[in-house]
Amino acid sequence: MSDIHLLIVDDDERIRQLLQKFLIRNGFCVTAARDAAHARRLLAGLEFDMIVMDVMMPGEDGVTLTRSLRQTLVTPILLLTAKGETEDRISGLEAGADDYLAKPFEPKELLLRINAILRRVPQPEETATLPKFLHLGDFRYDIERGELWEGDQIVRLTQTEAQLMRIFSATLGATVSRGELVEKLGRDGGQAQERAVDVQITRLRRKFESDPRQPRFLQTVRGAGYMLSPE
Repeated sequence: MSDIHLLIVDDDERIRQLLQKFLIRNGFCVTAARDAAHARRLLAGLEFDMIVMDVMMPGEDGVTLTRSLRQTLVTPILLLTAKGETEDRISGLEAGADDYLAKPFEPKELLLRINAILRRVPQPEETATLPKFLHLGDFRYDIERGELWEGDQIVRLTQTEAQLMRIFSATLGATVSRGELVEKLGRDGGQAQERAVDVQITRLRRKFESDPRQPRFLQTVRGAGYMLSPE
């Protein structure tokens, strides 16, 4: 059984049950709601990966519910309707639906549409937990505060040096080109600015490298740029 949880919203009990059985057979976890009010109650307590919803329902219809949900919800929505007219498709999509399928439809087409929408949903990236401090020999850099310390003494950084440390601490172990540094520092491009970055890097190294001419932590990657590699 897949861990993908679908919410089916349809006032027709027969269609609701058919869809539920078909989708469960195809590996989904499925919860069904009989109308918009029922769907709202379920959405208040559960998280769904996708909503498959009929447009023509008594009370609040599917397009109205979609428009309302879109104010707070990014969950993909597929609308089902007996109407195939272009204007109805457009009103559903304008309300925030991700796709639209006109009844009657082949269950296999519904399955293809669901899978296509789920493939488009960006997967949450596993966020690497950044350390609070970077250790650079006798120095430590407080990532959150943007401060460089030697023991209990703060090391004064210029605005540009502070910006460089923020850039490097966000790209640990990765090479950042001179061009990227110029861009992220908000400077105009050009060789003169790249040379100015080289000067700033040299000054920054003097703040924490024991031998700035042979840097241990803020390294030059030949022909590529610079890389910060703390201990």
